[in-house]
Amino acid sequence: MLSIFPKTGFSALFDDEFDEKPWKEIEVQLPAFPESENLIPFKVGAITDTRFFVDEKSISVGGDEVIRYTLIVISSEGARNISFEGMRCVTGERRVYALGRADKTWSRARSNKWVRLQGGSNSHHVALFADYFCTIGQKTIMTPEEAVRVLRYAKSPEA
Repeated sequence: MLSIFPKTGFSALFDDEFDEKPWKEIEVQLPAFPESENLIPFKVGAITDTRFFVDEKSISVGGDEVIRYTLIVISSEGARNISFEGMRCVTGERRVYALGRADKTWSRARSNKWVRLQGGSNSHHVALFADYFCTIGQKTIMTPEEAVRVLRYAKSPEA
């Protein structure tokens, strides 16, 4: 910001505080592979044969305000999709960091760009965003403990 006034005294101390700083993502560490006893089911829509879970041990909230978690989707036929993901409540975006393999190891995602949340085939992401992690009009999840409580009891972080 250009100013015709020199930065002196009080203004010199605080002008930079209001400059918008670019967002920077922290370095991500992959969690341990999910274990069945740590899976928390969550509801998506009224009727579905597909089951959705978040591994409670994998949930973290970074200094970059990204909620990270392992997502497990089990189809009605028993097929499992496991992914380690991040969600930015501020921007309504998600990112896949890694995919789970059958041998219980992680494979880094080929495309790990942030993408905008949309309904349709990714309605489970929209449910996590709107109903659990980033509820509209409510406080965003700030700690892993809040996320676990909200998933288990479907309550907002302020409840």
